[in-house]
Amino acid sequence: MAKTILGIDIGHDQLKLALVKGKRVQRVASADMPENLLRENRITSRESMAELLRTTMKQNRLHANHAAFVLPNEAVFIKNVEIPPMTVDQLVYNLPFEFNDYITGDRKEYVFDYAVVSDPEPKQAEAKSADAGDGEAAEEGEAPEPTMELMAVGAHRSLLEDAQDTLRKAGLRLVRTAPALCSYIELIRAQKEFLSGFGDEYGILDLGYQSIRMYMFKQDRHVATRVLEVGMSRLDDVLADAYGVDAHLAHTYLMSNYDNCQDREECRNAYESIAVELMRAMNFYRFSNPQSVLSDLWLCGGGAVIQPLATEIGDMLDLQLHPATELVPGGDGIESCNSFVQAIGIAMS
Repeated sequence: MAKTILGIDIGHDQLKLALVKGKRVQRVASADMPENLLRENRITSRESMAELLRTTMKQNRLHANHAAFVLPNEAVFIKNVEIPPMTVDQLVYNLPFEFNDYITGDRKEYVFDYAVVSDPEPKQAEAKSADAGDGEAAEEGEAPEPTMELMAVGAHRSLLEDAQDTLRKAGLRLVRTAPALCSYIELIRAQKEFLSGFGDEYGILDLGYQSIRMYMFKQDRHVATRVLEVGMSRLDDVLADAYGVDAHLAHTYLMSNYDNCQDREECRNAYESIAVELMRAMNFYRFSNPQSVLSDLWLCGGGAVIQPLATEIGDMLDLQLHPATELVPGGDGIESCNSFVQAIGIAMS
């Protein structure tokens, strides 16, 4: 029998919770994040965060003992690696060395994990030698070396300790933790039949508060991620200047479309700037992947509800945009589904 798991996504502006049993979303809830409770992607007070979790769960009747936690993108290293077939013990030993270019300090301070992307299969046979004839075959009995492809993940050990201790203080047992990318992969697998109607390649655009991420997939295989160091906070700053208010109140204006502020000229200029940066990222992706036939993007994150922004992005990229509800089983019945995609996915995985 499937367990009931509480998916937890802690963002800079909101805490998002999703109660999931198997592939069915039972209930979702959110709460505003107190200022400075999350700083540089780290929880500054485990006790305060635990209290916020307990309060939000109680107010929204979320009953669970087990929890799954979304690791912040900025604090996680993700790498696709191709290696010879290995045992689990061999992988545990060798995996840390794949991150030599990413981590500093003692590797023992980090935790590493992996998911198998493809089972071991032979490499294509290479030419026997530089001067071999075009029709010359490999030596008889010489078999191509098999390889396996992994998605490897590394994170600082203290990050996991923060999550585990915070959830324990909130009365929850951490049973699963992974980066946001894994949440999206799980949802793609859950909606595999639906997504098959769009071909083998598609993208997910996460319009977050501090950054925007464009994830590219071929079926359920992650191909690339493009990151823009700009998010919805830019729109908050624009409106704060326009109305002479602080950024927090400006964010409230933006999300409620107070005074039709989403259509202000200042905001439209910001939409265009964001769309241009996304177009550059998309052009680079297509240059690096000349066989790409990407034509569809699914919008997630808080910025997905800002329709003028979505329209500008769709026009600039010349792509078909889709709502996050299509990624989530039963998503049409979930209010503000775009904000809960990561919390839902991590609880399903």
